[in-house]
Amino acid sequence: MRNQNAEILRRNLLLYAISDDDIGAIESALRGGATLLQLRAKGLPDGELLSLARRVKAVTDRHGVALIINDRADIAVEIDAAGAHLGLSDGDLRVARALLGGRTLGATARTVEQALAAQAAGADYLGCGAVFGTATKADAVPMPLGLLREICAAVRIPVVAIGGIGRANIARLRGCGMAGFAVASGIFGAADIEGAAKVLREAAEHVL
Repeated sequence: MRNQNAEILRRNLLLYAISDDDIGAIESALRGGATLLQLRAKGLPDGELLSLARRVKAVTDRHGVALIINDRADIAVEIDAAGAHLGLSDGDLRVARALLGGRTLGATARTVEQALAAQAAGADYLGCGAVFGTATKADAVPMPLGLLREICAAVRIPVVAIGGIGRANIARLRGCGMAGFAVASGIFGAADIEGAAKVLREAAEHVL
């Protein structure tokens, strides 16, 4: 069963959209073909985050797309989301793994050592980057593509490339070994969100 779930997860990682609190934008991205949605709404009080997460889950459920909650495994469990993603400073992966049970646990890794440690702690997938820098995190240092290839080769779990990915550069990631692409501004910063998601979904399929 775990192998079956792992294969489903790998397929779902193809176009991993990352959004904050814009329900309409999320709806558009899912219509365009996003295969997974992460809610990343940092700084909200717990009550507001819980309410928002429930509203987002209603949208993702309607489209048959899994929802991942950034940072907060407890919120993911509370609303019965698919899982949670923890950054490098967002808590203990082993604690999150125990709390999530069979739900998906994602982790950020920027080195081979971090990737192997996250895998050992129970992560189901890794987010690695920023491969091209990013407008959403000012301190993100671009990851050499050679390092991305090394991480992908070093772990058994799927890896998602993240950071500054758009239609103009996604093809540069061909052959790196990742399972998919996590995109925030490349989708939600577009004037036509649904169209941007559609273009990136098609491009992702060709790159992999």
